[in-house]
Amino acid sequence: MSDRQSASLRVGYLEPDQAPLWDEFVGACPEATFFHRAAWKTVIEQSFGHRCYFLYATNGKRICGLLPLVHTKGRIFGNALISTAFCVYGGPVAVDGTSLRALDTAAKDLARRLGVDYLEYRAQSPHDPDWACNGDLYATFRRRLDPDPDSALLAIPRKRRAEIRKGTEIGLESEVSADVARFYPIYAESVRNLGTPVFGKRYFENLLEAFGDRCEILTVSYKGKPLSSVMSFYFRDQVLPYYGGGTAAARDLGASDFMYWELMRRAAERGIKIFDFGRSKRGTGAFAYKRNWGFEPSPLYHEYFLLGRKEAPSVNPLNPKYRPLIALWRQLPLWLANLIGPGIARNLG
Repeated sequence: MSDRQSASLRVGYLEPDQAPLWDEFVGACPEATFFHRAAWKTVIEQSFGHRCYFLYATNGKRICGLLPLVHTKGRIFGNALISTAFCVYGGPVAVDGTSLRALDTAAKDLARRLGVDYLEYRAQSPHDPDWACNGDLYATFRRRLDPDPDSALLAIPRKRRAEIRKGTEIGLESEVSADVARFYPIYAESVRNLGTPVFGKRYFENLLEAFGDRCEILTVSYKGKPLSSVMSFYFRDQVLPYYGGGTAAARDLGASDFMYWELMRRAAERGIKIFDFGRSKRGTGAFAYKRNWGFEPSPLYHEYFLLGRKEAPSVNPLNPKYRPLIALWRQLPLWLANLIGPGIARNLG
């Protein structure tokens, strides 16, 4: 543990036995998110093999700030230190400016020691005006849930509401479970169709193991056949559908629309107040889809402290240089995409 800013303020690295104190701070800090939780360190290290540096600041015996960092390094997508890689939110959170600056300084020092190209924070508000920023690329979608299901359904735009009612009328059924074996083929097919390499199945198993009842899978079926499935996270009074997909048959039967409605309905029943539809890139189908649910976008800031490069990275499907690879990936047989995808996806932090 090293001294920062003052004799009493110190910055160190998270050890396994400190996880309860770390999560206690996350639960109490208004700016902290589900993606600041300590278990992400174990999940990412075990699933992808990346080294994680989870920094925390203390003033005395109490934690007063923290910053989860993941070191991703690959030939295709570069060398970076990210808070939090594989997650939509991150960045330092602290009770005061002194602790925040101490974490920031420690992160920059670590980035220099590791020789990364850049240090990246992902947050819902800007951190440093001097850093490079992709503030116009991503948006996040959040809305309050109405506890009354009839009122909640009426709040959804008419076209989407009609799809939900169609799913109800034809007999679509939803079930909550921890069944990765049923979820994974549906998700893998969906991301292949988008031209994106899929994460390995073990990653999703690790998420369920690490987060317990804060992580669940909802699957929609028709006459016993699974059509769409989503893995969601629960944090405070929020639900975050994070990994979802549907089969080819799901579109015709409205299974994905029914799935998200069922997630909203079930979450409201258990007292959840916020539905966080997550991050999407502006100008994409996912962005338009969420707006068509009646959600309004809010900016999401990816900020970069640049070291080994002169401009912010552009590792996303909208970058023209990736379009040929995306088109090729969509044509791969599903078995082949599932075989080689995890080795590539582990560096798509």
